[in-house]
Amino acid sequence: MAELALSPEEARLCRDLLAAGSKSFHAASLLLPRRMRLPAAAVYAFCRVADDAIDEADPAAGGAAAALVGLRQRLDRIYSADPGADPVDRAFHAVATAYGIPRAVPEALLEGFHWDATGRDYRTIDEVRAYGVRVASTVGLMMTCLMRPRDPRWDLATVHARACDLGVAMQLTNIARDVGEDARRGRVYLPLEWLAEEGLDPRALRDDPRPSPALARVVERLLAEADRLYARADAGVAMLPWDVRVAIRAARLIYAEIGAVIRRRGGDSVTGRAVTSRGRKAWLALRSLGAVLPWRPSPLLASAPVLPEAAALVAATAGRTGPG
Repeated sequence: MAELALSPEEARLCRDLLAAGSKSFHAASLLLPRRMRLPAAAVYAFCRVADDAIDEADPAAGGAAAALVGLRQRLDRIYSADPGADPVDRAFHAVATAYGIPRAVPEALLEGFHWDATGRDYRTIDEVRAYGVRVASTVGLMMTCLMRPRDPRWDLATVHARACDLGVAMQLTNIARDVGEDARRGRVYLPLEWLAEEGLDPRALRDDPRPSPALARVVERLLAEADRLYARADAGVAMLPWDVRVAIRAARLIYAEIGAVIRRRGGDSVTGRAVTSRGRKAWLALRSLGAVLPWRPSPLLASAPVLPEAAALVAATAGRTGPG
């Protein structure tokens, strides 16, 4: 497919937002084939400006709720014939049109941002997974839409189900890594039921976050759930076009390594933030090179049922219209 037709201003702004906004996403994008780099930058740019719009919403003007209404109005324009004058909106319109990204996907992403801004709590692991689907799997689904052609042996719903697994696994890793940082910002993303089982009060965690064996056990449970989903996502890598497998496999290995660092710290993600060294990242990137070779994934993992929390989005993307 020819390179996406964006104006120089649109392309420059999307690339600049990606380079400035996320070192990890930007580094991973460099491993993508050239055909995907500009569309991926446009997807990231829209996600970035949407997140900022809700985070920075003026309470006097209606706060996050009003910002969400405004973003949905922008989506109305993006998914119409006239996306308006904003260069990021125009770029995302071009990508969504060319690659058939259903509106339900960015709509769910906006909902996840709104959950963040309104301080939503998550009682069960199912609710935490639902949050992960919105803020992470949505991005993975949009990226998967950009990755054509795909292996015809695999139906689109299966490929997208495994992409959702990877997004949630990465988000659970983020939550496990940022327990202390989030608590100091007044946020707890750990399942409240799990905290209660360990005799932990989320209010006390917010007021005075401290490491403890009980909290470490909750973190370990979250990492175990992430590992289960990483294993399912591994089967999905084999279903992707050969030229994107290395980038996706590298991202998966580097994220999972964060969990390994937390475990080496005894499950303490309160007194410090788990960091993967540059050397270790380079080694994991080298390990990912084997992903370019064809292999047959485990049938059990490949055919695992879609996460219930992601079922509606997988149905929307598997039945999408447009090229692909």
